[in-house]
Amino acid sequence: MKKRVVVCGSTFGQFYINALQQLLKDDFELVGLYGKGSDRSKKCAETYGIPLFTEFEQIPEIDFACVVISSGTVGGIGTELACKFMEKKIHVLQEQPIHPRDLTETYRVAKKNGVYFKTCDLYPKLPEVARFIRVAQELNKHEKPLYIKAAFGPQVSFPAVDILSRILPSIYNLKVEHITECVGPFDILTGKLGDTPIIIEYNNQVNTDDRDNHAHLLHNFAIVYETGRLILEDTFGPVLWKPRMYVPKYLYNPEKRNEIPPYLKELTMETLGNYKAKDFMHVLFDDWKQGIADNIVEFSKMIDTKVKLAPLAQRELLCSQKWSEITNIFGFAKLIHPEGNSEYIPSAEIHKYSEEV
Repeated sequence: MKKRVVVCGSTFGQFYINALQQLLKDDFELVGLYGKGSDRSKKCAETYGIPLFTEFEQIPEIDFACVVISSGTVGGIGTELACKFMEKKIHVLQEQPIHPRDLTETYRVAKKNGVYFKTCDLYPKLPEVARFIRVAQELNKHEKPLYIKAAFGPQVSFPAVDILSRILPSIYNLKVEHITECVGPFDILTGKLGDTPIIIEYNNQVNTDDRDNHAHLLHNFAIVYETGRLILEDTFGPVLWKPRMYVPKYLYNPEKRNEIPPYLKELTMETLGNYKAKDFMHVLFDDWKQGIADNIVEFSKMIDTKVKLAPLAQRELLCSQKWSEITNIFGFAKLIHPEGNSEYIPSAEIHKYSEEV
């Protein structure tokens, strides 16, 4: 029997609707959209051919809800709504970020009512982020990370901390040694996360009229090991491995030139996996949709197999606490007001610049 699901929120919630209707229609039934009744909500319901519920009492019997609305401490009703569902014995998958105070409350209500709650961890399920995490975890079995560079902004800071929690032995202790503000569009933090030195380049700017745009990047990570550097160039890839160069002294003797060690035959940089650059449309409407679908399926399996919730709750609470700590350290984002539409240089022009004259 198909699981019955309602999506709450018509902005990012549309990605959940697409995932349910296009990728998961054989196992899940999207029974409708819950929203305030705005013009966008009405148009979404009409476009996707689903009922629009503007009152909580209108929602029919369902198995779980996808709450894609900001949580309470960041100005939304997501926490209140999630708890309202769980008080009615309905499981909840909620979009991040969620403040630790809200997360503590939702897990408390979930435990009291014997239902499941989980935040949607979209970014770690994107193909190249998942590859980066997987390779880092394997490298960590052989050698300790010596240093980490992380770059991200407020809009994607919660998943950035989630990614760090998966590639570091511990993120429990954060020691801040120095912060430099307004280095161009970035604030720079140096310190230690656990016992690993870290530098964070934080694109601490936001356009209040268009909060989802004008960031200079989503995520960029580099882990330095004794043997080389593992790099996630961007949220959408590629993942790079750059071996550390070492030239043995004996090679400076002419008679030894033919005794080349194997590691000197390694490429100076490797692109890992079957990476192929994608356009933004593909990333937004294919990769994100698939990542959300994977979250929904994972959540459904948790419910079916009665997975113990405590370990997940502890990990998510730790991530939320570190996210709150890091964003508090950097403080409020600087407000920017770019004039006009964002300009871009077509890649064909960039290729021209690269050609030899």
